[in-house]
Amino acid sequence: MAQSLATLASARVRRVLRFFPESSRAEREELCAAARELLDAHGEEALTCLPPTERVMWYLATEGRAEDLDDVVRNQRRDPGSFLVAGARRPRLLLPGLRGLALPERIAALKPADLPVTAQLTSVEWRGDDLVWQGYAFIANLPRPSSRALGRFAVLEHGESGRRVVLRMRRIKNPQATVASGQALHCYDDTGFEVVVSARRLRELAGRGAGQWSLSVGIPGPGGIYRAPVRKRDAGAAGHNQFRRLADGSRLVVGFGKDAVAITVKQPLATVESCTVADGELRLVTRALSGAEAPAAVSVAEGDTRLESPLTPLSGSPDGFQRRQAVFGLAELAEKDPSGIAGRQFKVALKGADGRRLEAPITEDFATSRHPLASGRELAVHRDGPGNLILATRAVRPVVDAMTTTESGELVLEGTYPAEQAAGKKVVLRHGVRLEEKELPVELADGRFTVRIDPESAPQVNGPALPLCPGRWYLFFRDADAWDKSGDIPVTLRPEQVEELPLRFSGRQRAHTVDRRFFDRLFIEPERLLSPDEHGAYRQRILREVYFNEQRERPLRDAVLYFSLGGKQFSDSPRAVYEELVRRGTDVEHIWIQDAGLPEMPTGARVVTWGTRECYEAFARSRYVVVNTAIGDWFVARPGQRVVQTWHGTPLKKIGKDLSGSSKSNPAYIAGLPHTYRQFDFVVSPNAYTTEIMSRAYSIEKPMFESGYPRNDIFHAPDRAARAARVRERLGLPEGKKVVLYAPTWREDQQHASKLYKLDLRIDLAAAQAELGDDHVLLLRKHPRVHGSVPGVGRGFVWDVTRYPDIADLYLVADVLITDYSSALFDFAHSGRPMLFFTYDLEHYRDELRGLYFDFTTRAPGPLLKTSEELVKAVRDVDAVEAEYREKYAQFKKDFCEPGDGLATARVVDRMLADGPHATAPAE
Repeated sequence: MAQSLATLASARVRRVLRFFPESSRAEREELCAAARELLDAHGEEALTCLPPTERVMWYLATEGRAEDLDDVVRNQRRDPGSFLVAGARRPRLLLPGLRGLALPERIAALKPADLPVTAQLTSVEWRGDDLVWQGYAFIANLPRPSSRALGRFAVLEHGESGRRVVLRMRRIKNPQATVASGQALHCYDDTGFEVVVSARRLRELAGRGAGQWSLSVGIPGPGGIYRAPVRKRDAGAAGHNQFRRLADGSRLVVGFGKDAVAITVKQPLATVESCTVADGELRLVTRALSGAEAPAAVSVAEGDTRLESPLTPLSGSPDGFQRRQAVFGLAELAEKDPSGIAGRQFKVALKGADGRRLEAPITEDFATSRHPLASGRELAVHRDGPGNLILATRAVRPVVDAMTTTESGELVLEGTYPAEQAAGKKVVLRHGVRLEEKELPVELADGRFTVRIDPESAPQVNGPALPLCPGRWYLFFRDADAWDKSGDIPVTLRPEQVEELPLRFSGRQRAHTVDRRFFDRLFIEPERLLSPDEHGAYRQRILREVYFNEQRERPLRDAVLYFSLGGKQFSDSPRAVYEELVRRGTDVEHIWIQDAGLPEMPTGARVVTWGTRECYEAFARSRYVVVNTAIGDWFVARPGQRVVQTWHGTPLKKIGKDLSGSSKSNPAYIAGLPHTYRQFDFVVSPNAYTTEIMSRAYSIEKPMFESGYPRNDIFHAPDRAARAARVRERLGLPEGKKVVLYAPTWREDQQHASKLYKLDLRIDLAAAQAELGDDHVLLLRKHPRVHGSVPGVGRGFVWDVTRYPDIADLYLVADVLITDYSSALFDFAHSGRPMLFFTYDLEHYRDELRGLYFDFTTRAPGPLLKTSEELVKAVRDVDAVEAEYREKYAQFKKDFCEPGDGLATARVVDRMLADGPHATAPAE
């Protein structure tokens, strides 16, 4: 396959193309020259083998058409890879807003490979004996349903013979298609499909013999029919095999082959009727029709373990079946059984007289079971989705065998878990991506457990009960004194009941679903907070371009809209402004934006979800808007509206334009800064140092308001001691123990596969607890961008306070702050309490990752510590550390904590309300 220009070009040249609108004349000339040289050296195929929009950009570069290339790059930033298609027989690419762009045929012409088909299964169900598949299928960048509606079809194709069966594909609405497309230009709602395979057709497929029939769809498109196999989901019925038995003894497995949806017809030699354990032996009984060929032996294999037992006839089978029995010793199966939560899954095969190894399908009335082995271990007689026998040795698992819901929206899970295993354990609900945890109460009695889950009010280990945020939440049992999640035992569903899922139920505010992954792993998933006409990039674009601007034409309301850290918290300076307005009794409505993480919000305000119609209406019509982060390019303040940017930190690490030239700089973001900051009537600064840096780095054209940060007034409030007492009580902090708060920043080079940032935890928490646990507690506050579970939580020393609404409250109860390069150090300096700096990666962070504005080694108001041992020692000797750094601390406060008189909030509120209908006399 030919290499493309994008592959052949250097990283520097590719970066210039990416940021072409912001590049210099010299960089533009370098890009165009490099593109021409590559094209000359490698030929036209290096250009034409690129995806369509990339092909256009590289073509314009080779031609030196800088102005056109500038327009195309900006167009693609809005919606990468999206374009319009013209021509029914000979399709050509058109770019929205750039229809007059002159392109030669070889560049604009679209090949079938340029228009890939997405075909996704979303549900599998049975209507009586009919099989029903639903999903969506569309050709990329061709959202309009073809006028040749009858031309849409589905095909089942036999894997060996190639024989095809054409099925009718009915068109249905499926908004999931538009959401899943991830783009904002096209609506694919009308590309949903329903395929019904009748019971008669299923019998016909079975009558044609064993084999696999794969499902694909055909869609009319430019120049012909576009076909693609239908893909499975990763969870639920559309992601797991299931089987049905037919009257003639054959079996239909509705499932997947090589990630494609398929029906597999199987005609088993024999089936496994039972699998029992007695006297240290596993006894496996097969049955086959009398007179039919029967298997000769059963083999069990895992890794280098290979066991085989002959099948010996059993007498007394008056029902027309011949039964045979194989026997295995439990000791042999468990001989290499690992310890802990690891397990072994054995593949069971029936061995024919000719030596062939066949699957071991179970009968309709087969009962799965579990049998104790050594302490804490069990042998599971299990089954898989296609209905084949599986044997597994594993840690004893809690298995759900009953699921009910209550009228109040509570999910009740009941199941079996031997008393000796359940003793001393707790139940944890963990998010599959965020790794956030909830600790749930559990009832244990007579080898059974009951867990009650209220998704609208789930308790945290440290903090208030909160609704479950969107995503999948998995259940585990954990030793009550466990240090981390490494020994967690997953809660699974009894195999006989997997087809009871999905289970859907309604809470007080929204619906929830119980479903499964990995065949029997239960999860709970709250429905998304956005309605179908708000969800996804396409509908968000419509809301911003149409609905938001429609609302801007309506009268302003006397309301204050608060947006703190993207809706992630009720916190920071917006919270201080809110509380000041409430204290003054200002006659306005208070509206807080809340993101999908569902943080705690004030009860005295109206709470709206980010991205909803209600949210856009509030941004368009609230007279006052108070934010501490950027809103978005779509937002434009209207006449009469006051928009206040309080920001959220004093910069130690480099920001904005000051990152130019580094690997972390984003020229497009930097170029957009002037527009971003024109949205605001004024930008708050905490001190003169920040005023100078932010004005330059963020291209702020108006004078900044150097009032001090409202959030830091808390350190000077007359009721701060009473407030600290309330915080201690709410968290349940033990009396008499010193409180150490650890609040590190995030690292751009520490990412999960999900693109969330990892918790780069370098403190040896076990050693710290051993040394400090008698008279200290450690509160760990993860940065909002960081996700990961914290070990040691719930054992009396480590407290995960990430979900506590406002870090300012935590500052009040902290005797010592541990941080690194976070702006927390500038805020906490107002307290005058000691600070320690765990800067284990100082050189890397300073010289390679972000860069710092001043020499932290000489100006830090506390020691820079490299190892966990040094850090623990410094906490123990903090009085000596405080004395050693007293002069540096005083200078630091003089440099970064003025103004610091406790009146910052009043100044900001006075300026926000000035000359408006709610103006008051300015604070003195």
